[in-house]
Amino acid sequence: MQDVEKIVNGQKLFLKPEYQEVLKNKKQFEGAAGAVAPEKVAEIAEWTKSWEYREKNLAREAITVNPAKACQPLGAVMVGLGFENTMPYVHGSHGCVAYFRTYFTRHFKEPTPCVSDSMSESAAVFGGLSNMKDGLRNCNALYKPDMIAVSTTCMAEVIGDDLNAFIISAKEEAEGELDNVLIPHAHTPSFVGSHITGYDNMMKSTLEQLNPTKAEKVVDEERINIIPGFEPYLGSLREIKNIAKLFGDKIIMIGDHEEQWDTGAGKYKLYAGGTKIADAKTAINAKTTISLQKYSTVSTAKTIKNKWKQDYATCNPIGLTGTDEFVMKLSELTGKEVPEELKVQRARLVDAMQDSYPYMHGKKFAIWGDPDFLLGLVSFLVEMGSIPTHIVCHNAPRKGWEDDMKAILAKSNSADECNIWPGKDLWALRSLLFTEPVDFMIGNVYGKELYRDTKIPLIRIGFPIFDRHHLHRYSMSGYEGGINLLTWITNSVLDQLDEETKDIAQTDYFFDSVR
Repeated sequence: MQDVEKIVNGQKLFLKPEYQEVLKNKKQFEGAAGAVAPEKVAEIAEWTKSWEYREKNLAREAITVNPAKACQPLGAVMVGLGFENTMPYVHGSHGCVAYFRTYFTRHFKEPTPCVSDSMSESAAVFGGLSNMKDGLRNCNALYKPDMIAVSTTCMAEVIGDDLNAFIISAKEEAEGELDNVLIPHAHTPSFVGSHITGYDNMMKSTLEQLNPTKAEKVVDEERINIIPGFEPYLGSLREIKNIAKLFGDKIIMIGDHEEQWDTGAGKYKLYAGGTKIADAKTAINAKTTISLQKYSTVSTAKTIKNKWKQDYATCNPIGLTGTDEFVMKLSELTGKEVPEELKVQRARLVDAMQDSYPYMHGKKFAIWGDPDFLLGLVSFLVEMGSIPTHIVCHNAPRKGWEDDMKAILAKSNSADECNIWPGKDLWALRSLLFTEPVDFMIGNVYGKELYRDTKIPLIRIGFPIFDRHHLHRYSMSGYEGGINLLTWITNSVLDQLDEETKDIAQTDYFFDSVR
């Protein structure tokens, strides 16, 4: 079926006659699915586009269809890979960890280091202590990390495994092999919260377990921590670090996973980049910590503010307003004037926004994603005069987020046309799109079926994106990131304009390429 001299990709391979024959033969085993009358299928499909079905769909509580979120351990793995020489370790089944590795690898197009202790049926009954004892020693022997960041999956949480007790027991029986390995740990049950909850839990636990007590801290007035949150755009990490460098060399990113998923060609390096463990251990000494994602660091913020008694701020440097607030916060904290370089970058973004404003103004968008991502991107759309008609946040926090979003939408002249849908999934969005259509969608790869179904153009911004390459290498933060967002969105608007004006002497009244 494949020819070694001419390897065919999946798209063309499965159109070959032999594969089509296999597909045809499978129909006889599909039972009820193959027995349904095509006319009835078409009738029901049409009904699902109606307002009647929309009401039933939005009232749905017992099931999730096409969720716009992932589970907690995924976020915990990202935290682990943000520190130097650290191996993420998931206490659970091997299948779960294979999923996390694959998910990240498909988005970043880079290998994702992560191990598990492969809990199986017996561990589900008797507990995973023996798995933990063997797993930690094997991880240390094979990969020689300086730190092992341990999180959990559903199986370990349902049976109630105690990570702290297990790790102490594993160290006691390791005959000294684990004495010099740091092992921060966090409970990250997959059946509650989402990947941003897991990020928060792991970041909080790592900082608490690495740092000394409040009584031992020595405040460094020049030190500022920046926690990026669950950031799938590696260019954003670079951009934030570049901005921070302009204000001083004691501004340190805590959880810097940029290099881990953006290594160059050549010999593979297991551990790449990451926040130095020495810097992570002295995070308590900073004058201030800034979180770039308020809702990805809710629990972490409580540790920093309440336990460490450290100044804490949140900034969301997406778009003009968000970046302005971040830059001015750094200026305030360091006592330094905004560098000329940033003023030039800001002027370029404003100029670009003026150029593109006529194309984005009044366009209606449906957008979905994580809470902080949505706050930043919706703010940018409002700045451009666009109308965020449907804002879907499946993993929206119960407190604060909706009010923050309403405050952003209040700045729009079309605020009464904007709808916030916390807790809804992409199947609910489908109903919204059919009953209240928009011009464009902005979201991750899982909107692809919505595009095929509704024919509304999809602009791929968010996480995960599997079917396009290298978008994660760009920034969507800072002034430079603002220009990237502007480019992606405006050019998608122009692409659609070309589609709508391509019929010669019929619709081509706006060709925009006249000499």
